[in-house]
Parts: sequence; structure tokens; C-alpha cells
Amino acid sequence: MEGSRWPRVTEGPDGVLALEAGDGVTERVVRDLARGAAPPPFSVRALLPLPPVPPGERPITVDQTNHSVIAGETVVVKWFPRPSRAPHPAPALLAHLTGFARTATPYAAVYWEDALVALVTAYLPEARDGWEWCVDEAEAGGTDFAAEIGSLAAELHLAMAAPSAVFPDPVRLSPSGTGVWRERAEEALREALTLTDGEDGAWLAERAEALRRELEPLASLAATPLIRIHGDLHVGQILRWRDGYAVVDFDGNPTVAGADPYQPAARDLAQLTTSVDHAGQVAVRRRSADPAATAAWAVSSRRRLRTAYTRTLTEAGRSGLLDASLLRPFEVEQECRELIYAARHLPRWRYAPMGVLRSWFA
Repeated sequence: MEGSRWPRVTEGPDGVLALEAGDGVTERVVRDLARGAAPPPFSVRALLPLPPVPPGERPITVDQTNHSVIAGETVVVKWFPRPSRAPHPAPALLAHLTGFARTATPYAAVYWEDALVALVTAYLPEARDGWEWCVDEAEAGGTDFAAEIGSLAAELHLAMAAPSAVFPDPVRLSPSGTGVWRERAEEALREALTLTDGEDGAWLAERAEALRRELEPLASLAATPLIRIHGDLHVGQILRWRDGYAVVDFDGNPTVAGADPYQPAARDLAQLTTSVDHAGQVAVRRRSADPAATAAWAVSSRRRLRTAYTRTLTEAGRSGLLDASLLRPFEVEQECRELIYAARHLPRWRYAPMGVLRSWFA
């Protein structure tokens, strides 16, 4: 086995890693993984046995930060073009979730030295992410999906809260009254105010105090359950595929660094519900959907999603996993993070969180 059959990883003078996986590399890597082989300094953390994978590969061409390739119409290898030596949440979460049926089956995590360079999961046929199917629903006014993804989010959190060899103690209690979450949220608000310029920035600055008031419930809280959460749970991470819905991409929130991996379930739920609002904003901007009708659709969809989520927890006897008092402040924090993401990575996205905030504070 030649090392050249695998991706090329280089390290710059500043320590930044870069990965190149050319045509044919993914197919060869999957073939080697099936034999349990990897050339040093690559190594593999096997999660579940790979199924038989026919020859062939094709890239997933939608716009994404990472580079994903489908091998043999059976597995997906997600390559990280800029690998990091920092701890990555996905391998442990996927190992914990190996028995969870509502995600793409995880097979392996691939490392170069101590840097995660790829994740190997099952291919889900006919999959479309929520920035496609949920925008379709917003345009059409359909809300049946909301209960389904609300239940899916609850099932994910129930799985996160179940003990495993990876996380034998998966539910913890937060210290009461520390104010750490308020500090984190106010830092996000300050950064959003600094980074958002022009008319949007002026509008935001005028409402800074109103936004801060929304964060006040985070200042003094009783102890609340903490679990490992998805960390970046928006509709784009929920695939509608041939057999239903699946949640994917456990890479964490790109605007947050160094946060405790154990967080309230409400943080995921808040991000998911606000992403439904964002899908509505996309439908208005890109598909000329009626703003008033779309706003009503978003309210109805959010309500159905949250109802299904709480019902699923209650039916499982785990209603205590959700502290509903955290939802609104976490929603406001999330919109600040969307503005930060837009400023740092995708300026054209700013219209979505600004549209949501304007609807909340009209």
C-alpha cells in the first residue's frame, strides 16, 4: 500500500494543516479501510464495520465548507480541507450514537497524526438538506414536517442522555447561579454589534438594550440538566431522504470555541426553531414568497416543532431534560451568532438573522 494512494496533508510554517484529496483517492481509501489498513502517519478509529462498497466515487457538489465524496453509492467520506489538531466533537458523539437509527450510520474517523481529516458514514439516497426541502415547505406553506423534526430532535437528545461506553455519565447538572451562559450570550451580542455595519448595524444598536433584557434569565438560574448536544442543529443538518429524516454533521458551532461540551438541550432546540425562521427568510428573498404568509408559517411551524419535541420527551419519561426558560435567551443568542457567522464567513447571509430580529422587535 502506497502512501500516495491516500490524501496529501501539508503543514505550513504557521502550523496550519492543508489536505488535498484528488480524484480516485476516496475510493482507494475506502478500499483500504475495509481491509483495516492505513499508512502512517494516518490512523483510523473504527466505529462500525464497513459494508461492501462497489467501485466508483462522485463528489457532493453543493456548497459546503468541507469536501464530501460518495464512494460506491454506499458511503460518504467527508474530508476536512483544513484539518485541526484541536479536539473534534464528532468522533466521540458518533461513537456514542452507533445505535441511534436516525443519523447516517457512522463507520470510521480518519486521523493524520492527531488531526481529524475525515469521517466515513453511510450514504443516504435521495437526500436533500433543509436549506432545500424546508424552504420548499415555507414557499408552499406546509407545516407537517415540523412535528417530525421536533420528534427527531427529541429522539436525538434521548439518545445523547442514554449511558454508553463513551459517555457512561451522560447527564449532568449545571451549577446554579453562575451567570456563565449570560456572559457567553452577551459576548455574542457585543460581537454582533461590532461586526454588523450600515443600516442593519444602526438598527441593531438601537435595540441593544432590548436584546440584553432578553438575555437576563440567563443571569441566575437553578441547576439544570446538561447533555452532549449536537451543537449546530439547524435545518441544514437535517436530511430528508428516501426513508424519512436524519440528523447529520456533528462538527459543532463554527462561531463558538472552547465551550463546555455539556450544554442544556434547549440550546439545540433554540437553534433548530430559529433555523425554521431562517428558511422562511430564504423563501421570501430567493423565491418571492409572501412575507406575511411566510411569517405566519414560521410561527405555526415553530409551535408544532416545539410541541412535538416536548411530547416526545414526556412520553419517554424525560421531560426534565428541557428547561424551557432557556429557549428565548438562547434564540436571541443564536441570532447574534448568525450575524457573527455572516460577518466572518458569508456576508450575503446577514439578511436572514436580520429579517428574524426585525420580525421579533418590530
